[in-house]
Amino acid sequence: MSKIKGNKFGQRVRPLIIISLIFLLICGVAYPLLITGVSQIFVPYQANGELVHYHGSTVGSHLIAQNFTQPEFFHDAVGSTSGVDPDITLQQAYAQVPRISRSTGIPTDSLIALVNANVNPISKFFGDPYVNVLALNLALIKAYPSVYAFVE
Repeated sequence: MSKIKGNKFGQRVRPLIIISLIFLLICGVAYPLLITGVSQIFVPYQANGELVHYHGSTVGSHLIAQNFTQPEFFHDAVGSTSGVDPDITLQQAYAQVPRISRSTGIPTDSLIALVNANVNPISKFFGDPYVNVLALNLALIKAYPSVYAFVE
Protein backbone atom coordinates (compact mmCIF):
# COMPACT_ATOMS: atom_id res chain seq x y z
CA MET A 1 0.00 0.00 0.00
CA SER A 2 2.83 2.44 0.75
CA LYS A 3 4.27 1.56 -2.66
CA ILE A 4 1.14 2.91 -4.35
CA LYS A 5 1.27 6.17 -2.35
CA GLY A 6 4.91 6.68 -3.36
CA ASN A 7 4.13 6.24 -7.05
CA LYS A 8 1.25 8.73 -6.87
CA PHE A 9 3.51 11.29 -5.22
CA GLY A 10 6.14 10.81 -7.93
CA GLN A 11 3.53 11.13 -10.63
CA ARG A 12 2.38 14.44 -9.14
CA VAL A 13 5.85 15.90 -8.57
CA ARG A 14 7.43 14.89 -11.90
CA PRO A 15 5.40 17.39 -14.03
CA LEU A 16 6.20 20.16 -11.55
CA ILE A 17 9.92 19.46 -11.80
CA ILE A 18 9.78 19.28 -15.61
CA ILE A 19 7.82 22.55 -15.85
CA SER A 20 10.25 24.22 -13.42
CA LEU A 21 13.25 23.12 -15.50
CA ILE A 22 11.60 24.28 -18.73
CA PHE A 23 10.87 27.72 -17.26
CA LEU A 24 14.39 27.87 -15.83
CA LEU A 25 15.83 27.29 -19.30
CA ILE A 26 13.46 29.77 -20.94
CA CYS A 27 13.76 32.55 -18.36
CA GLY A 28 17.30 31.94 -17.19
CA VAL A 29 19.06 31.09 -20.44
CA ALA A 30 17.05 31.63 -23.63
CA TYR A 31 15.49 35.00 -22.78
CA PRO A 32 18.75 36.66 -21.57
CA LEU A 33 20.61 35.36 -24.64
CA LEU A 34 17.86 36.63 -26.95
CA ILE A 35 17.76 40.09 -25.34
CA THR A 36 21.57 40.35 -25.35
CA GLY A 37 21.71 39.40 -29.03
CA VAL A 38 18.95 41.79 -30.05
CA SER A 39 20.49 44.66 -28.07
CA GLN A 40 23.93 44.01 -29.61
CA ILE A 41 22.35 44.34 -33.06
CA PHE A 42 20.14 47.39 -32.48
CA VAL A 43 21.82 49.36 -29.65
CA PRO A 44 25.41 48.10 -29.25
CA TYR A 45 26.73 51.29 -27.60
CA GLN A 46 24.16 51.07 -24.80
CA ALA A 47 24.36 47.27 -24.57
CA ASN A 48 28.11 47.47 -23.98
CA GLY A 49 27.77 49.94 -21.12
CA GLU A 50 28.15 53.29 -22.93
CA LEU A 51 31.94 53.16 -22.65
CA VAL A 52 33.86 56.41 -23.04
CA HIS A 53 37.15 56.49 -24.93
CA TYR A 54 39.87 59.12 -24.70
CA HIS A 55 42.95 58.96 -26.94
CA GLY A 56 42.14 55.38 -27.86
CA SER A 57 41.77 54.14 -24.28
CA THR A 58 38.60 53.31 -22.41
CA VAL A 59 38.40 55.75 -19.51
CA GLY A 60 35.02 54.93 -18.06
CA SER A 61 31.31 54.65 -18.65
CA HIS A 62 28.55 57.24 -18.87
CA LEU A 63 26.49 54.93 -16.65
CA ILE A 64 28.77 54.44 -13.63
CA ALA A 65 30.49 57.09 -11.52
CA GLN A 66 34.25 57.42 -11.78
CA ASN A 67 36.42 58.12 -8.76
CA PHE A 68 37.69 61.65 -9.39
CA THR A 69 39.53 62.87 -6.29
CA GLN A 70 41.92 65.51 -7.61
CA PRO A 71 40.84 69.10 -6.89
CA GLU A 72 41.20 70.03 -10.58
CA PHE A 73 38.20 67.87 -11.53
CA PHE A 74 34.48 67.77 -10.86
CA HIS A 75 33.55 65.06 -8.34
CA ASP A 76 30.43 62.95 -8.08
CA ALA A 77 27.89 63.61 -5.35
CA VAL A 78 29.37 62.33 -2.09
CA GLY A 79 27.12 60.95 0.62
CA SER A 80 23.72 61.50 -1.05
CA THR A 81 23.95 58.63 -3.56
CA SER A 82 24.99 55.00 -3.82
CA GLY A 83 28.42 55.97 -5.18
CA VAL A 84 27.66 54.69 -8.65
CA ASP A 85 25.50 57.56 -9.91
CA PRO A 86 27.48 59.21 -12.71
CA ASP A 87 25.49 62.45 -12.65
CA ILE A 88 25.32 65.50 -10.43
CA THR A 89 22.80 68.31 -10.31
CA LEU A 90 23.61 71.73 -11.69
CA GLN A 91 23.80 73.08 -8.14
CA GLN A 92 26.37 70.42 -7.22
CA ALA A 93 28.41 71.30 -10.31
CA TYR A 94 28.21 75.05 -9.64
CA ALA A 95 29.29 74.47 -6.02
CA GLN A 96 32.54 72.87 -7.25
CA VAL A 97 33.44 75.68 -9.66
CA PRO A 98 35.34 77.84 -7.08
CA ARG A 99 37.53 74.89 -6.01
CA ILE A 100 38.38 73.99 -9.59
CA SER A 101 39.07 77.63 -10.44
CA ARG A 102 41.45 77.96 -7.47
CA SER A 103 43.24 74.71 -8.41
CA THR A 104 43.58 75.41 -12.13
CA GLY A 105 43.44 79.18 -12.60
CA ILE A 106 40.54 78.79 -15.05
CA PRO A 107 38.12 81.72 -14.63
CA THR A 108 34.87 80.85 -12.86
CA ASP A 109 32.82 82.31 -15.73
CA SER A 110 34.50 79.89 -18.14
CA LEU A 111 33.84 76.94 -15.85
CA ILE A 112 30.19 77.92 -15.44
CA ALA A 113 29.86 78.19 -19.22
CA LEU A 114 31.39 74.72 -19.57
CA VAL A 115 28.92 73.30 -17.03
CA ASN A 116 26.01 74.95 -18.87
CA ALA A 117 27.23 73.53 -22.18
CA ASN A 118 27.13 69.99 -20.74
CA VAL A 119 23.66 70.02 -19.17
CA ASN A 120 21.45 66.99 -19.82
CA PRO A 121 17.77 67.73 -19.25
CA ILE A 122 15.80 64.77 -17.98
CA SER A 123 12.81 65.92 -19.97
CA LYS A 124 11.66 69.09 -21.68
CA PHE A 125 8.65 69.22 -19.38
CA PHE A 126 9.70 67.96 -15.95
CA GLY A 127 12.68 66.91 -13.85
CA ASP A 128 15.86 68.65 -12.81
CA PRO A 129 18.68 69.04 -15.31
CA TYR A 130 21.88 67.18 -14.51
CA VAL A 131 25.50 66.91 -15.63
CA ASN A 132 27.44 63.72 -16.29
CA VAL A 133 30.68 64.06 -14.30
CA LEU A 134 32.84 62.02 -16.69
CA ALA A 135 31.60 63.93 -19.76
CA LEU A 136 32.12 67.24 -17.95
CA ASN A 137 35.67 66.34 -16.91
CA LEU A 138 36.53 65.20 -20.44
CA ALA A 139 35.14 68.48 -21.79
CA LEU A 140 37.31 70.29 -19.24
CA ILE A 141 40.42 68.43 -20.40
CA LYS A 142 39.64 69.13 -24.06
CA ALA A 143 38.89 72.82 -23.45
CA TYR A 144 42.05 73.41 -21.39
CA PRO A 145 44.72 70.97 -22.58
CA SER A 146 47.60 73.03 -21.19
CA VAL A 147 46.10 73.00 -17.69
CA TYR A 148 45.42 69.27 -17.85
CA ALA A 149 48.66 68.20 -19.53
CA PHE A 150 49.32 65.87 -16.57
CA VAL A 151 46.36 63.73 -17.71
CA GLU A 152 47.79 62.89 -21.13
